[in-house]
Amino acid sequence: MSQRRTTIWGWGYEDEQPTPDQQKSIAKALAASLGKTDVDLRPLPRVEDLELRPPRIAPPASLQAVCSTTTYDRAAHSYGKACPDLLRAVHAEFPNPPDVVAFPKTEHDVASVLDWCYQAGAVAIPFGGGSSAAGGVEPPAGDSYPASVSIDLRHLNKVLEIDASSRAARIQAGVYGPALEDQLRPHGYTLRHYPQSFEFSSLGGWIATRSGGHFATLYTHIDDFVESLRVVTPSGTLESRRLPGSGAGPSPDRMFIGSEGILGVITEAWMRLQDRPVYRASAGVHFERFESGVEAVRALSQAGLYPANCRLLDPAEVKRNKVSDRSGAMLMLGFESADHGLETWIERALECCADHGGTTPNGVVIRSAGETTGRGGSVGDWRDAFLRMPYQMGTIAAMGAIFDTVESAIPWQGFAEFHAGVTADIQKALDEVCGGGLLSCRFTHVYPDGPAPYYTFTGIGTHAGAIQQWQEIKTAAADAVVKYGGTVTHHHSVGRIHRPQYDRQRPELFATALRAAKQSFDPKGLLNPGVLIDP
Repeated sequence: MSQRRTTIWGWGYEDEQPTPDQQKSIAKALAASLGKTDVDLRPLPRVEDLELRPPRIAPPASLQAVCSTTTYDRAAHSYGKACPDLLRAVHAEFPNPPDVVAFPKTEHDVASVLDWCYQAGAVAIPFGGGSSAAGGVEPPAGDSYPASVSIDLRHLNKVLEIDASSRAARIQAGVYGPALEDQLRPHGYTLRHYPQSFEFSSLGGWIATRSGGHFATLYTHIDDFVESLRVVTPSGTLESRRLPGSGAGPSPDRMFIGSEGILGVITEAWMRLQDRPVYRASAGVHFERFESGVEAVRALSQAGLYPANCRLLDPAEVKRNKVSDRSGAMLMLGFESADHGLETWIERALECCADHGGTTPNGVVIRSAGETTGRGGSVGDWRDAFLRMPYQMGTIAAMGAIFDTVESAIPWQGFAEFHAGVTADIQKALDEVCGGGLLSCRFTHVYPDGPAPYYTFTGIGTHAGAIQQWQEIKTAAADAVVKYGGTVTHHHSVGRIHRPQYDRQRPELFATALRAAKQSFDPKGLLNPGVLIDP
């Protein structure tokens, strides 16, 4: 398909990747932070040099116009963006690519592709932007299925209808974040959902994985915005009634929000919109101790202020992102509104922080309606680092490093014990597997009843053993968050990577019900098998 190409081994477009000199600089800086001086930076693969397994299936004549078997398309749909995906990709390991990639242009095309897959017994994998961090879009390994087809919805990318009186829009599921906002902006609206993968992820992907956005409180999960859904399943097409709320039994939408492509292909959604914000206020709040910051954030979360940004960074996270020269923890605090100035809100929030020793060394940044100055200070520095980070992932994998995360949620009452146990278990795994490594924590979201801690760990592995080394550390980390009472994933989905811990966390009787639902929508078990449950 004619398109600007994203890289097969990292994040972003091929023409926006770090230069060779920048790659060397990234690798050396990471190695130095881990006390290493030797860097074995492998050359990155070229699509032209890949030799993939020949397709085991060919699309019928009626679908050839929307299907591709090119090396690039098949390689680009082999993996998501999890650490093992990148480690395999930078070593040109593509043993199990999809046989065909379908690019449906209409909902009818989606139904036709599913019908073909059912006739051929081929696995059908819904594909949004391919940003999965949990192994959610790769074909199942082994020979249990004769073929696999990746269904990429990028051409279903339009805002079809806007209901201004209800402030909602009917939107096709394949639209990427930037294109969605570009279509809403002339109307003065925003979806206000900005995951870190925003640039290369789709509305349907957000819904299917129960995505969490950048905003730390209030409306941040994609669940909050879904008004109704339209889904194509092998058993037929389903459309839920569009309502602001309903008490009529279990919600049909909730059946598909978080279903990760095992029940059907989401093609459209009515989504609640927001007016575009014009007022902003932000500050970086310093705490000598991380524990003091935790208490301040708990007070903020229970004060009814609902900051848009309330991200607490521990000292290691502050240092890694270079957001402050001072030791200690930092709270990235921000408010925004389309309706009113925010001086009162941020003043009260800073009072809560001051009660726990918080100070604002760089002051407060206020932006009112009509002002166009950018974000500055610690908050702006952190935001820039946050958005730049994914572009380094390919380079990190090319040096044999292990860079991954585990994110959870836990009630405030259990957080101290949880944090101590999780950090101890992850650091022990880093020490045993990599001879040491870096571990940091930040809060991505906060609720009145608890935070969502997000742990990042980095170690230097070996090129030959990096996958196994990653597996040992990731398993220890995921096991720890469940063992100490948290969820195995707050917003990264289950996929295949988190399946073992999800199976322990999920009530078995619910698993039985989920299998029954899959049997109803997908009788042959061909939709994304191995994710969430086994067919």
